[in-house]
Amino acid sequence: MEKALSIKLPPVSYFSSRKEWEKACWKKILSSGEFLDLLVTSNERHNLVVRAAAIERIISGEKYSQIVKELWLSPQTISSIKKALRERSYKSYRERGKSERKTRIYSRDITKKERKSRGRSVRTKYGIVHMP
Repeated sequence: MEKALSIKLPPVSYFSSRKEWEKACWKKILSSGEFLDLLVTSNERHNLVVRAAAIERIISGEKYSQIVKELWLSPQTISSIKKALRERSYKSYRERGKSERKTRIYSRDITKKERKSRGRSVRTKYGIVHMP
């Protein structure tokens, strides 16, 4: 029978918030390397290692293009990692999209007065063009 791994995580009631409890538990888990190996998949390990390598290269001043080529990361991921360094908290591009990125406005409603003030409309093979 294999040696049983045990780690004593503190109860939630010892902390004023779940975030504090989470941070305390994370520190405990990190201190026990064997326990962390049981919890993290090889893909998650790969992602952590690549992000750590990207942080190292960003701090050393390498350009995005060099980091992209070497680590096979997208510029968006590198940008997220760079923001994480500034803010001390990593958020994926998808997570940032929910709160930070602005929605793009691709077209605006044109009133009849604006349409008329552009000049006469001429239909071409490329669509309608407004001539002065």
